[in-house]
Amino acid sequence: MEENKPKTGKYALNYGLLLGGVGIIFAFMLYTADMHYQGGIAVMLISLALTIAGIVLAMIQFRKANGGFMSFSQALKVGVGVSLIAGIIGIIFNQIMANVIDPDMMAKAMEMQRNQLMETTSMTPEQIDAQMEMGKKFSTPTMQVVFGLVFSLFIGFVISLISGLILKKQEE
Repeated sequence: MEENKPKTGKYALNYGLLLGGVGIIFAFMLYTADMHYQGGIAVMLISLALTIAGIVLAMIQFRKANGGFMSFSQALKVGVGVSLIAGIIGIIFNQIMANVIDPDMMAKAMEMQRNQLMETTSMTPEQIDAQMEMGKKFSTPTMQVVFGLVFSLFIGFVISLISGLILKKQEE
């Protein structure tokens, strides 16, 4: 009799949806605190911690359902799949946030960036304006989707690589 092996895609989808939902809740928390356009190291670290937790939890649950075993390739499939699903959800929510909920979000972010550059660099106002114009080219919805997806997959791959090496357990 053949055993039913768990599917990596099922775990990637379930935990990707979970991580995407948690990401939306975190984004709403930032929005209510009027911090959704500021970013910063604390926001980045919290987002990274949530991503690591989501991917590692998915891998642990997959390994548990697979009789305590998980190959490195299965770990990568689960981890990158989780980050892909969560990344797509995050990108869709970000587009809704930037175009429907808070259409001034990009202008606020650019103004904050301009103020930071004026305070922290020795750039002239003309140089700052040139840099801000260059930044506008990369803040179109298409570029946001492309960079968001690439960034999500890259971070997911790195986390999956490290976690997969730690959590893999081959059958003898």
